[in-house]
Amino acid sequence: MSRSPSLPERPRLDLDPEMSEGERLSAIKQHYERMRSVNQELDDRLEEAQGETASLKEQVDQLKRRNETLKSSSLYVATVEEQTDDGVIIKQHGNNQEVLTDVSPRLSDELAAGDRVAINDSFAVQRLLDDETDARAQAMEVDASPDVTYDDIGGIDDQVREVREAVEDPLENPEMFRDVGIDPPSGVLLYGPPGTGKTMLAKAVANQTDATFIKMAGSELVQKFIGEGARLVRDLFELAAEHEPAIVFIDEIDAIASKRTDSKTSGDAEVQRTMMQLLNEMDGFDERGDIRIIAATNRFDMLDEAILRPGRFDRLIEVPYPNAEGRARILDIHTRDMALADDVDTTAIAAGLDEYSGADIASLATEAGMFAIRDGRTEVTHADFVDAKQKLTEDDSVEIPGLDYQY
Repeated sequence: MSRSPSLPERPRLDLDPEMSEGERLSAIKQHYERMRSVNQELDDRLEEAQGETASLKEQVDQLKRRNETLKSSSLYVATVEEQTDDGVIIKQHGNNQEVLTDVSPRLSDELAAGDRVAINDSFAVQRLLDDETDARAQAMEVDASPDVTYDDIGGIDDQVREVREAVEDPLENPEMFRDVGIDPPSGVLLYGPPGTGKTMLAKAVANQTDATFIKMAGSELVQKFIGEGARLVRDLFELAAEHEPAIVFIDEIDAIASKRTDSKTSGDAEVQRTMMQLLNEMDGFDERGDIRIIAATNRFDMLDEAILRPGRFDRLIEVPYPNAEGRARILDIHTRDMALADDVDTTAIAAGLDEYSGADIASLATEAGMFAIRDGRTEVTHADFVDAKQKLTEDDSVEIPGLDYQY
């Protein structure tokens, strides 16, 4: 244990009777300055001690609270499954153990099936908990509108029109569907090779409407513990219902909606439970109000037939590789802010980009600009695009088995 430094001694004033008046006055002034210095040091020590006292008091309060917590019994989260004449059946989170337990008269009138409660080690219900939405679901809500517009998408005009009819029009002009006497499409599935603009199309729809945009990846719904994936799906749609009009966008939906197999592993079973919850949420779509769902996948061939039937995804929209006209439009979009030389003909360049996706064309434009920067030029020439295509072709020449696209 460290010892506090000793306090400074107060200086003493010793005056020689034989001193002259001036010497006595000088000695008194020096003594006064030493006294001021000692007093200042004592003030600093006092302030430091007061700070340490406040810190120690805070630590003592924390230790007291921790001690009280340790002395109190732990509570566990559970869900009320059913109310019976003999009590309530609860299911504890984590181990999914179901228990019949008594409940105090004070809480019996307040409990209902589906409520979250806190229980003790004896499974007795201690209190009713607020029905919280999973924080992971809340994190998937996009606060600001994406900055992608329809003008940023080229080569898929027919697909844009179909998505706008199925998603945007029911949110912006629902009276048109009422006048005609039909229900709007309940969901849209975009499928096709990677990089063809499926995600950009969903972002453009979110930008165009004032709807809340909730984006998730199918892989994020595959959870480790039993029931967590299904609960996350349920919370996501509850979040959408609270913020309608809303658009729910599920990317990589094949991660949770692949064809069901006879596999008995717990992981496959959990994925199937998550998919069944998604199917259940989509079946109740019309009753949920102004909520629309868009999904995207690169592996249409892997999807289960149950999720493709009408009533869940009424619009199955293929987003293929763009044709020559579409490629020229995409190249114009990605070069509109570039300083192009007079010899650049985007139509001619696009004609030689067969089987290029929109993402590939964007990469080509970036590489062409990089060649100009390396040469210290501000203008991008036709030769830069030729060199960029050659570089990308060389990069793609390495074949990786198992990554061939099929649909």
